[in-house]
Amino acid sequence: MRSTEHVGVVGAGIVGLALARRLSLHRPGARVTVLEKEDRVAAHQTGHNSGVVHAGLYYRPGSLKATLCRRGVGLLREYCAEHGLPYREVGKVLVAVDDEDTARLADIERRARDNGVPGVVRLGPRGLRDVEPHAAGVAALHSPTTAITDFVAVAEQLADDVRRSGGRVLLHTPVIDMRQDHDGVEVLTGDPDGERRIHRFDRLVVCGGLHGDELARMAGAGADPRVVPFRGHYHELVPERRHLVRGLVYPVPDPRYPFLGVHLTRHVHGEVMAGPNAILAAAREGYRARDLAPDDLARTLSWPGFWKLARRHWPMGAREVLVSSSRAVFARQARRLVPEISAADLRPAGSGVRAQALGRDGTLLDDFRVDTHGRVVCVRNAPSPAATSSLAIAEFLADHHVPER
Repeated sequence: MRSTEHVGVVGAGIVGLALARRLSLHRPGARVTVLEKEDRVAAHQTGHNSGVVHAGLYYRPGSLKATLCRRGVGLLREYCAEHGLPYREVGKVLVAVDDEDTARLADIERRARDNGVPGVVRLGPRGLRDVEPHAAGVAALHSPTTAITDFVAVAEQLADDVRRSGGRVLLHTPVIDMRQDHDGVEVLTGDPDGERRIHRFDRLVVCGGLHGDELARMAGAGADPRVVPFRGHYHELVPERRHLVRGLVYPVPDPRYPFLGVHLTRHVHGEVMAGPNAILAAAREGYRARDLAPDDLARTLSWPGFWKLARRHWPMGAREVLVSSSRAVFARQARRLVPEISAADLRPAGSGVRAQALGRDGTLLDDFRVDTHGRVVCVRNAPSPAATSSLAIAEFLADHHVPER
């Protein structure tokens, strides 16, 4: 038996890098290698999100999301302080615009308290204006410790930690195939010059995000759930109108629908973003409306769960397409929260693509999900708040799914 344990991690997003760091620093004798197909870390979901450090308001008490989010917030705050990374508790308000929203606030408030979210208070219209002077609603819930950070900077620091502790982060290294035997896992990778190489690991952890289901199938996992990509488009408030939002202004989630809707978020570098909406992407990395990958689209449309989801939520889907196609309609959604916002106050910003795991039965997986297939551990679903929870997810994976040899 070798004294050195070789562990591979597929994916240099924030979850994969957090795990690699955890193993490199806390697993004596482990040699960790991260395999990343892009030319940089945090190229996809980590680098295209809102930058919000979620406090744990919404999540079902006792779920992995709730537990790891609350643990992750503390770890992330400490990590940012240790490394001089931006972390600002700007606070978040959930704005109820009618009586139906107000009734839903009570359930969210109970969840927040059950999850141990500190300082959450119910506000009336005057209290809301004290926190966010330009927001309007009949009631609100205020989470003063909800924060913002730069998740790309966090991911880059995690990668540096891996390298300094003796691990490797191999960029331009896409996984082509993998094979397990009784002694380990062989991973076949490529490079930009077309060269192929075999890496051998004792254990492999797949944190593949948008390609997580394809990588899981290479490991011998089933097709269920499948990753379905949803593109979210952002607009940005023009600089002279950024004062309309102090921190984070969100609508009250509607439990009938799988996505939140347009909200307003201040970033650590001063920008104020409106969005995202959510529409089906025609490519797993389809950041533009014109991006089309026929194989990706065919995989989505051939999945029975997609059509079951579409039948249930087609009105919402049609609305999201309309919001995406019209800046005026986009502004109308934002104006429900901050009435002074007009279409002239918005300019197009970037987009992100969310890797949403969808079951064969049409169910959108809500909680984090991790499966093990022999010597390969597959993170099958890691939606928001995965970035917030990343350091806690790394602990969880290392303690429960990557046992010491």
